[in-house]
Amino acid sequence: MIEFITFEFMSSQNINIKNKKARFEYEIVDEFIAGIRLLGTEIKSIRESKASIAEAFAVIQQNEVFLRNAYIEEYSNGGHFNHEVRRDRKLLLNRAEITKIHKKLKTKGFTLVPLNLFVNDKGLAKVRIGLAKGKKIHDKRDSIKDRDNKRALDRIKKNFG
Repeated sequence: MIEFITFEFMSSQNINIKNKKARFEYEIVDEFIAGIRLLGTEIKSIRESKASIAEAFAVIQQNEVFLRNAYIEEYSNGGHFNHEVRRDRKLLLNRAEITKIHKKLKTKGFTLVPLNLFVNDKGLAKVRIGLAKGKKIHDKRDSIKDRDNKRALDRIKKNFG
């Protein structure tokens, strides 16, 4: 009798590092999911959830997209092979997506912001980037008002439900 053993790689750990300020500061027009070109110690730090994309942004250089200012902490067991904490990391997108992003970025007011950094079920690090336009002050006030109204509604539902 043959028994098959299956392994679920990284499915027990759900790594999802969010950029909470992005949706408040910007109006997201379009979203893309891109792979990230990382070093070995970087992916190990991400799997330990020791990363931040709060101050990060993406740029296009020579028809390639790079993630700048993303903080990935040095791996604790890395030794002298550790990576730089804030270095440019190449995002892996196909040519059609890059040209679409490039056309939108040429128009005034658009920027490319990372929304969240996650590890998929295959164990690969991915980043969701959003093509965004900056919000005005009154738009931010509307966002705060909507959030407060939703919170109040949830409280009412909880008390009567």
